[in-house]
Amino acid sequence: MQALDEWRKKIDEIDLQLVKLLNERARCAEEIGKIKLELGLDAYSPEREEEVMRNVTTNNPGPLSPHAMRRLFERIIDESRTVERIFMVERQGAGKLKP
Repeated sequence: MQALDEWRKKIDEIDLQLVKLLNERARCAEEIGKIKLELGLDAYSPEREEEVMRNVTTNNPGPLSPHAMRRLFERIIDESRTVERIFMVERQGAGKLKP
């Protein structure tokens, strides 16, 4: 049981690191939303999303399969895109859109 508890503790620590990193990624998405808003671009960028997918699947040493990594990043990208869109809508609604 001690070994199980130690591994679970390690997973808990990693989970907290993931939370920190995912929120850091979301803050980056907000900044990207700001830039896209200024440039008049849409939050959705299929070419960039495919580039991210290629990057994470080709640099994945496992044990997660490339398909599993793709599914995980589909959700991460979707949530990041939501953060961008919310930021963009809030900025436009606040009248902070540059002419």
